Amino acid sequence: MLFPERRFGLVNNSNNLFDYLFSDPIFNVNTSNRMSTDIKEKDNGYELAMEVPGFDKEDLKLELEKGYLTIMAEHKNSSEEKDEDGHLIRQERYYGSAKRSFYVGDQITKDDIQAKYDKGILNVFIPKKDVKKLENKQTIEIE
Repeated sequence: MLFPERRFGLVNNSNNLFDYLFSDPIFNVNTSNRMSTDIKEKDNGYELAMEVPGFDKEDLKLELEKGYLTIMAEHKNSSEEKDEDGHLIRQERYYGSAKRSFYVGDQITKDDIQAKYDKGILNVFIPKKDVKKLENKQTIEIE
């Protein structure tokens, strides 16, 4: 059986207790884990189903540039609680962002791409475009 490596005590690369305590995987929020994507090839295109939990539709942005489709999610939230006299009791802030890019080809335009968001899943459809096929070997004549 395989288990993730854990170091106990202050034997890790740094002798800082704070670094050691917060190096546990539970505190390591990797953005690629929050945008898990399933890609399915269909006869007429590709379907992407991307998990973006905790983000609203307004937090998502899709951009197409130089053949790359980039999907970005950004969420900002702050809340504060005051007592009857207006003194601050609690204040919390949260910021989260994630970004993934996919090469879709230079032939695809923004009008070709369809996107729909429902219950934490972003579904994107990218149609297949005819790609000019080149022969494997071509001979060039010299004048």
